[in-house]
Amino acid sequence: MSRTRVTGAEAMETAYGFSTVTGREEKQARVNDVFHRVAERYDLMNDLMSGGLHRVWKSAMVSWLAPPHREGWRFIDVAGGTGDVAFRIVEASRRRVTGTVLDINASMLGVGAERAVKRGLDQNLVFVEGNAEDLKLPDAGFDAYTIAFGIRNVPRIDSALAEAYRVLKPGGRFMCLEFSEVDMPILDKIYEQWSFKVIPRIGETVARDRDSYEYLVESIRRFPNQANFAASIRAAGFERVTYRNLSGGIAAIHSGWKL
Repeated sequence: MSRTRVTGAEAMETAYGFSTVTGREEKQARVNDVFHRVAERYDLMNDLMSGGLHRVWKSAMVSWLAPPHREGWRFIDVAGGTGDVAFRIVEASRRRVTGTVLDINASMLGVGAERAVKRGLDQNLVFVEGNAEDLKLPDAGFDAYTIAFGIRNVPRIDSALAEAYRVLKPGGRFMCLEFSEVDMPILDKIYEQWSFKVIPRIGETVARDRDSYEYLVESIRRFPNQANFAASIRAAGFERVTYRNLSGGIAAIHSGWKL
């Protein structure tokens, strides 16, 4: 058991929070179980994890992506089952672009598809059950690939990055929003206390699910920091890789281009 942050994405394959599992199949099964349990409370979960800031961070990612106000532009949002990011992208384009929302978890997709209908966005979006490590989609089919708070739960992150590169068109853009390493010492201490002492307790009280919230907090602490994750994105073939810290590094947006 280790509480230290890994230095490379490949080390996340057998890391389930602070525990080590036997392989990626066991990790995937455990992660799937977590998200089946929290699907109906996913927004609440993110509110608890971020103090409500996840909404601002997602809007910041979409603003940086700057989807065009024209038809024909296509994106894929991976691990985005509830549609939170996809809805923002479509609305930012004035409802002109189309997207695929892909998630390995059917419970999350069910929530997202229902919300899309209620918002009148079901004509812009298709919801697909699939694995980030093996998208089973054609090469060079999308102008943008987004993933928010999902890549740290993928066992083989390098495979997911390779798939992102494959399905993007030349000139396409990869964007990832993920919890990261706080770069302000005082904030770091406050956030760590909030994460490990408060969030699991709130999860137990509000969602009756302490274990899921403990895993999610631990997975954040283990994920590679900004520079190391940027190196993994470059290794997948992306160029002009950069990142922006949000709220002192509690989260970060990474951007890369297929050139």
